[in-house]
Amino acid sequence: MMISDNIQRAADGTLHFAGQSVPALAQRYGTPLYLMDEDRIRRNIRLYTGMFQECFGEKALPLYASKAASFRQIYRIVAEEGMGVDTVSIGEIHTALSAGFPAEKIFFHGDGKTDADIQYAVSHRIGYFIVDNPEELEQLSREAAAQGIIQKILLRITPGIDPHTFKAVTTGTIDVKFGVPMETGQAFAFVQEALELPALKVCGLHCHIGSQVFDETVFEDSIDVMTGFMGQLYKDLGFAVEMLNIGGGFGVRYVDTDRRVDIPARIRSVAARLKERTEELGIPMPFFLMEPGRSIVADAGMTVYTVSSVKRIPGYKYYVVVDGGMTDNPRYCLYGAHYTVLHADRETPFYAVYDLAGRCCESGDIIQPTIKLPDDTRRGDRIAVCTTGAYNYSMASNYNRLGRPPVVRLSGGDSYIAVRRETPEDLTALDQ
Repeated sequence: MMISDNIQRAADGTLHFAGQSVPALAQRYGTPLYLMDEDRIRRNIRLYTGMFQECFGEKALPLYASKAASFRQIYRIVAEEGMGVDTVSIGEIHTALSAGFPAEKIFFHGDGKTDADIQYAVSHRIGYFIVDNPEELEQLSREAAAQGIIQKILLRITPGIDPHTFKAVTTGTIDVKFGVPMETGQAFAFVQEALELPALKVCGLHCHIGSQVFDETVFEDSIDVMTGFMGQLYKDLGFAVEMLNIGGGFGVRYVDTDRRVDIPARIRSVAARLKERTEELGIPMPFFLMEPGRSIVADAGMTVYTVSSVKRIPGYKYYVVVDGGMTDNPRYCLYGAHYTVLHADRETPFYAVYDLAGRCCESGDIIQPTIKLPDDTRRGDRIAVCTTGAYNYSMASNYNRLGRPPVVRLSGGDSYIAVRRETPEDLTALDQ
C-alpha cells in the first residue's frame, strides 16, 4: 500500500501520481520537478469547510496557512473553495492580492513585523493583524490612526502547551519566541493595553501550539486553556472574546510509521469541547478559526528527480545522487524530516539500501538516508519523493546558484505549469 491513495503503480511498474504517469511528466517538464495534485488540494479543503459548516454553521472559517506553499494559483483555489488565508509576510500578502484574493479574508501573522510591513498591510486594508507583542501593538495603533482606519486585530497568546512534536516546529510552550505568555501574567496586561489603544478593534485571541501534531487531545487542551483565559477577561475586564483562533498543525503521513489523523473526528471533538467550556464559563461562543496548511497541501505534492550518479562504496555506503537536493527540499538537513522515496520507472524484487543525496557542494546535502531502491538503479532513472506539497517549494533556495524547479499542477488528467522553472537569467535579474 502506498503512503497516499493518489499514488499507484501501473501494470508495467511505472509510478503514477494523481492518475498520471510520473515518468511521462518528468519527460515533458524536466526535473527536478514539483508535482501538485490540485484535485487532492480541493478535496482536503472541502474536508475542512464541510466539517466547519457541520460543527459551527456560519460561525467559523478555516484559514489556509500560506507558509506551507505560497504562489498565485494556490490563492485562487483557496478563494474558490471559500477559505481565508493566514500570511506571515508582505510577500505572501502581495502574492494573495495579486491573485485576486479578497483582502478582508487575509490574516497577517509574524513575530517580527517591521514598520514597513505594518504600513503595507494597513494601506492594503487586510482584514486582521494577529499581533505578536506590545511593540507591534503600539506601532500598529499609530499606523492605523495615521491612515484613518480602525484595524481589526487578534492577540497572540502563548498557552504553555507542549504538543510533543519536533522541537523546531513547537510554538506553544512558554519560552518560545512567539506571542505573549499567559502563565507569567503578561498576556492579561497585553489584552488590557490593546483594549485601551486607539484605532484598534480587539476581535479575539490566537494561539498556536506547533506543527505535525498527532496527539489526540492537544487541541482540546488548547481549548481548555484559552477558554479559561477568556473567562478571566470577561470577569475582570468585561471583555467578551468574539473570535478564537487555535492555529493549525494536524500531522500528515510521510512514512508508514506515521499515524493517520482522523481530522473530521478531531474537529468534532474540538467543537464539542469549545461549546461545553463556554457554556460552563457563561461566556459567549466565539467565532472559531483554525489554520491548516500542511494537511491541505502536503499529500498533494511529489518531487521528481533524475539520477546523476550512483556511488557504491562496498562495506560502507551506497549513494544515489540526483539533480536536486537541499535547494528544493531542505527539511532533512534542517530537522531530520522523514520521507517515502520511490523509484518512478520500475519495480523489482532486488533492492539495495542507499542514501538519497543532492547535487549541492555540501556533505550534508542529503534528501533522505537509508532508503530502499532497486539494486540496478543507474544514471537517468527517475526518483520520486512523496508528500512534498508543504514546506518544499516555499523553503526552496538558490544556494549554489541553482534555479528552483517548476510547480506543475495536475487536475482531471491534465497538467499545467503554475510556477515556471527558474532560468539562469532569473538568477541574475536582480544583479547590478
